[in-house]
Parts: sequence; structure tokens; C-alpha cells
Amino acid sequence: MDVFSWFRRSKTTTTSAGNGQINKQEPKSDSKTEEELFGVTDQLIDFIKTFTVETFKNFPLQDEEAANCDGGTPSISGNVRKDLSDWQERHAILVLSKVKEMSQLRFRLCPGWMKERQFWRIYFTLVKSYTAEYELRAVQLARLRQMSIENENAPNTSAYEVEMSETKPTTSNLDSLTHDIESGKE
Repeated sequence: MDVFSWFRRSKTTTTSAGNGQINKQEPKSDSKTEEELFGVTDQLIDFIKTFTVETFKNFPLQDEEAANCDGGTPSISGNVRKDLSDWQERHAILVLSKVKEMSQLRFRLCPGWMKERQFWRIYFTLVKSYTAEYELRAVQLARLRQMSIENENAPNTSAYEVEMSETKPTTSNLDSLTHDIESGKE
């Protein structure tokens, strides 16, 4: 999904019904909850507004990290690089839509001064202290969802195993039964 279609869907949806048009507003609580889920808080926004071009230009990236930022062909999804995690991508889209200064800064820096990948690596390094707990929570929720799906899809064989063990004689039971028959006991 690209940023522009997301903006259109999230702001106002217009549908025709009968003779006129109906405007539906997305509930404020849903967008606020999403922002909180992805760590876009007032404190983060205030911090982002302090960023300047020099913040990014003078940021010390390791030589290895800088080399990794330049390599490969860019795969861009809606103005945000596809090499970000799903959580980071959604966070970046929310930040770009909510903080115009960040959008303008990114426009001035990419691709003239730095690659898109380098820009987002610097950004997420700068905001790590603000977003780490939100990203961790998202990873934990994803893991719990995955475990729930695996548990639903796993066949429940425990009842069958108990039933089978009760009806199927074990080798020790067979040896005992064979011994009893040979010795004349029944």
C-alpha cells in the first residue's frame, strides 16, 4: 500500500448513497490507538522536530553500516523502504504523515545527500530510546499470534495416544502373556 492511498483512506471516505453523498470520518480513537501502538507519541514528535539536516549529515555510521546502506537495488513501497520491518515501515508512514518537518527533512536529504536506507537507519538509531518498548511489544504480540495459530493448526493427538496405549499391548505385556501361556497359566 502506498502512502497516498493510506492518506485517502484514513482522512475521509466518500460514498454515494441514494440522492446525495455521505462523508464518513474515521474514528479518532482508532488512529490514536494505532499511533500509540507504533510509538508515535507526543514526546517522540517533539524530539523529531529537533532534527536538522546536520543531524543526519553528521551522524557517525560505522563504515560497514554505511557500505551496507549503499549496496543493492532499492525496493520502495509507498515512499518507505522495503528493507524495514513491518513495524518500522508502519511507524515510518505514521511519522511522515503526522510530522511534516520529518517529511520535508527526508525530501531534502534523499537521495541527494544520502540513500533512503541510510536515512531510516539513522532515524531509527536516533529514536531508539523512544520506540524500543513499542517495537518489542509488537514483536511479542506477533510471536503470541504465531503460537496461537500453530496451536490451532496442530492436531490434538494426545487423546488418540492414550487410547492406543490402552488397547495396544506393549512388548513387555506380550512377553508376560507368552510366558503365562507356555507355563500353563491362563
